[in-house]
Amino acid sequence: MVGAAVLLPVPGPEGIREIRISSPDRILWPLPGLTKLDLARYIVEVGAPFVAANGDRPISLQRFPGDIAGESFFSKNPPKGAPDFVRSVSVVYPSGRSHPQLVIDEPAAAVWAVQMNTVVFHPWPSRAGNPDNPDQLRIDLDPQPGTDFDDAVPVALELRRVLAEAGLTAFVKTSGHRGLHVVAPIEATHEFLAVRHAVIAAARELERRLPGSVTTAWWKEERGARVFVDYNQANRDRTLAGAYSPRPLAHAPVSCPLEWSELERVDPRSLTIGTVPGRLALGGDPWADLSRHPGSIRTLLDWWQRDLAAGLGELPFPPDYPKMPGEPPRVQPSRARNRQGDP
Repeated sequence: MVGAAVLLPVPGPEGIREIRISSPDRILWPLPGLTKLDLARYIVEVGAPFVAANGDRPISLQRFPGDIAGESFFSKNPPKGAPDFVRSVSVVYPSGRSHPQLVIDEPAAAVWAVQMNTVVFHPWPSRAGNPDNPDQLRIDLDPQPGTDFDDAVPVALELRRVLAEAGLTAFVKTSGHRGLHVVAPIEATHEFLAVRHAVIAAARELERRLPGSVTTAWWKEERGARVFVDYNQANRDRTLAGAYSPRPLAHAPVSCPLEWSELERVDPRSLTIGTVPGRLALGGDPWADLSRHPGSIRTLLDWWQRDLAAGLGELPFPPDYPKMPGEPPRVQPSRARNRQGDP
């Protein structure tokens, strides 16, 4: 049976707010037996660093009406019945259409999102006051079949060096699954397409240095057992799971910020809803200073121009995007060869 609703006190900048949690005993993660109320309490425990990382940004909510093994859907417009302390901001999607998206300004807003069955929080890399110009350069390192987290670690360390050479300070977190997310604060002076080109420039430089370990190939059949640098996550309306966001995997992992010094010895499976609050209490937030010293992407854009001059052009966009200038054909390479009569 599902228990009666509870009122959960949530500290914040305006004092204590009580958020009603209905169906608090509903199981979200069957294996560890974690409930909706457990998730809400986790958000309370990590509230300040969670808001520091994900607040003041347009945010998409991945909502699960049942448990994490069931169906989910993405909620981009604010759910109905939002309390008066939850705001929204209008953003422009790749289609050119504008629509409001939720903005989280305090822990109570994130707990309310949990009440609305949110498990994963996906913040934009731009601020609510300037949504068209990202203030973060985000790079998703995605291990392909035949590789794992341990293969992504040396790639992330080399990427840190690449970004440092470009004048950027990199921070790292687990994806909550097998990969890593590398994030660098940047000046919010360029639109998404320019930031995408900066990411591609960094990815190509990384691929040149680690050709046996890294790939920028968009088509899976060309990637092999390497770590894919998913440059398309830098596009408008493409997001990564936020820092301290839970993930819908059996052991209730968290996308957790790390110190670079611990990257080679950390076990990502140990970073869960149950362990991350204690980790924060003991060691603090590794991302506490992330936004203090934004860098310029000018050097990366110079690299992009250098690669263009060398014959390396635009890369494919996601299939739901409009056709973009200079983009190669969106045809799987093996199909393109077959159309040309190759065996």
